[in-house]
Amino acid sequence: MNAVDIEKEIVCIYSFPDEVYIKIIREVGFECDFCGKCCTSEFNDHVFLLDDDAQRIIENFGREFLRPAPYFDLCDNLGRFYVMGYALKTKPDGDCIFYTGTGCEHYEARPWICKIYPYMLHREPDEEGNIEFRQISGLDMHGLYHNEISDKICEEIIKSVKDYESGFLRQKLGFIKEIERYFKENNLRNSKQMYDRMMRQYEKGKEIEIYVFFQGIFKKEIIAKQIINPE
Repeated sequence: MNAVDIEKEIVCIYSFPDEVYIKIIREVGFECDFCGKCCTSEFNDHVFLLDDDAQRIIENFGREFLRPAPYFDLCDNLGRFYVMGYALKTKPDGDCIFYTGTGCEHYEARPWICKIYPYMLHREPDEEGNIEFRQISGLDMHGLYHNEISDKICEEIIKSVKDYESGFLRQKLGFIKEIERYFKENNLRNSKQMYDRMMRQYEKGKEIEIYVFFQGIFKKEIIAKQIINPE
């Protein structure tokens, strides 16, 4: 997705009719029962953080609770990876660092994506190939369904979801523009061959450099994958 497509997508999010989304919300009727499943590696492998989420985590808990978001976006010809943001750190078993086994240890300070889950908008094609917002994430896996959702709650969900989804896209847009500027200024290029080579090294436990896009600039991080040897 290029910059123009992202800008169009942001417009689509805010122009998506509220009454259509309210109908979706009412049909689902989801309510959290605090089962904690969405905090586990069984259902989610990372919690992506928008910049304001990451800043709040740093201020309240410390930078050690962050990690570069997985699935690195690209690698330059010098073997350095780039990613569009931070994620919450996970425990050795892959569960969220805030998950206690029964719930979120910092529920009131949980990231934005956790607050709107599972009411994320997804653009999906219908049977005739027409693409529109028509699905909600993670259904039938946990939580309670077919509950009565008040008008006030529906309005709060709609605003939060549209703000999050557009915020995610704006962060992605900023990342793309900064990559273009940074690569041009430093005479770098994207290299799929180098990406594959460095990923092989990473999988073996070698340290790699990752430049995380945060608050408009790249923050250098050095990470290594923990290799667990079988007993």
